[in-house]
This record gives sequence, structure tokens and C-alpha cells, in this order.
Amino acid sequence: MDLNFSAEGQNWPIRLTGDADRTRRALLSALPMRLQLHTPKIAGSHIYWHAPFVEDLEGATHVLAASAGTFIYWPVRQFLEITFAPLQAENAEVTVLGHLDAPVEGIAELAATLKQDQGRRILEGTLSRVDGRVPAPPAPSPLPQDIVAARKALWGACPSDIGQATSSRAIMHPAGPVFTAESEARVLHEFLWWIRAERGTGEAMRRHAAALALDKAATRLRDFCHMEETPALLFRLKAAMGDAYPFDGLIDEAILVAGRIGAWLDLLIPWNDLNEAFRAALDGRRA
Repeated sequence: MDLNFSAEGQNWPIRLTGDADRTRRALLSALPMRLQLHTPKIAGSHIYWHAPFVEDLEGATHVLAASAGTFIYWPVRQFLEITFAPLQAENAEVTVLGHLDAPVEGIAELAATLKQDQGRRILEGTLSRVDGRVPAPPAPSPLPQDIVAARKALWGACPSDIGQATSSRAIMHPAGPVFTAESEARVLHEFLWWIRAERGTGEAMRRHAAALALDKAATRLRDFCHMEETPALLFRLKAAMGDAYPFDGLIDEAILVAGRIGAWLDLLIPWNDLNEAFRAALDGRRA
């Protein structure tokens, strides 16, 4: 056993395997990790949380080939996941980091609780090294310190404007603003990954594309979703894209920010209740 995953008063050992050395180093440098669990919306039989690092695909295992109990990193979506049964049809490649060193039934039970409770409460957990080793402090960042500090604060706690997003009872609130904000953040996050991958494209064009994407998402969050604190950080990142800061580090910082915004918003949404209501409405219409 190399890692210990804990949630809801239970512990599960994870053994690291394979040759994904670069991603493994990034993972270990981020431990111990406090995490919030998310229920899947498409692939099904897994639990996941967001990774506080950005790494390219390593090893390229098709996600449907991941056996029950596989511990994976999913670039672009930036998820760390534990599977407990075959996933539903998706076409993507992932990095395999290891395998659950325990029966998968416990994770399946946790997933069932998570499915019912997401949007009602946040299920938190931890991921830590069994040997207790603490990573060395990272080297100072060459990026603006206000951006780095704001990103760390964002990862540490849910911003107040996101936390209050479900409080309004105006017409079609809170569903309209929350769904809009979550989709804006998710699309921004994915698009920034696409820009990151375009390494053969001129840097000036990539900076411009990133700045436009950040500006568009920040404007929607501010003007349509009634947020202030969260879009302010996106606007700050947009401005930094026009300065001489190292682009590789800056795009990774933007990805970490966009992904975490989307993650906090996702946790507000009772996905299972909504899916059941959607099914019921469709079935009623057809009756």
C-alpha cells in the first residue's frame, strides 16, 4: 500500500503501479490532499475529485479498458478517479496511476451515497501517503503573486459568491444562474486545455485565444450569474495574458483556476434528483 484514501469515516488503500513517473511525481508533491467528491454524470461507475496539478497524458490507456478498482488521472477534465465497475461508453484516454488494494464494493457503496447526496451536502475526503513523507516546498512562482495567492485561496475554500449562488428564488433561480455558471466554467476549463495542447501554434495567438476565453467566461459569470469575486480572478488572468509572464506557467494557472471554479459549482447541483425529475417529465409527456 502506497496511498490511503479516506472518506465518510472509512479508509481504502491504493497501490501505485505503472510507469507514469511524471504524473506520479505531480501527485505525490500535492499530498496530503483534502478533496471533495463528485458524482459522475456520463461515464457512471466511478468516483472522482479534481487534481490540483496539470499534467499531460502519460501511458494512454483507453478509459473503457480501466478495470474495476483502477486509480486514474484524466487530463483535460483534470480528474483523479477510482473506478468500481465498467464505465459507460466514453471515448477518451487516461493515465493509469495504480489500483485499489481492497475490494471495490466499499467504493461502490460510497458512490451510491455520493449519488444521492451531491447537491445536498459535500462529501469530503483525504488522500495521503502511507509513509507520511511531506514534499519539499515548491520553487517560487515567476507568475504574479496576487494570482498565485488567489488560486490557492480558491482551492482552499469555496468563494462566497459561489456559495451563495443557490440562495436566490427569483424567476428560474437558482437553476438558471447555477447551470449557466457551471457550464461556462466547464467549457472555459476544457478550452484552456485545448489552447495548452496547441504547442505548435504561435504564442501570441495562444495568449490572445486564452484572453478571449477568460474574458467571455468572466463576463458571463459577472453579468448573467450575479458574481463578483470569482469573475474578478478570471479578469485578472485575462490581463496577465497580455504581459510578459511565462505562458506555460500562466496557462496552467488559468486551467487550475477554471477547473476549480467549475468544481465548486458542480458540487451545488443535485444531479441525481434532477436526472430523476427529467426522466419523470419525459415519461409523463409520452404517457
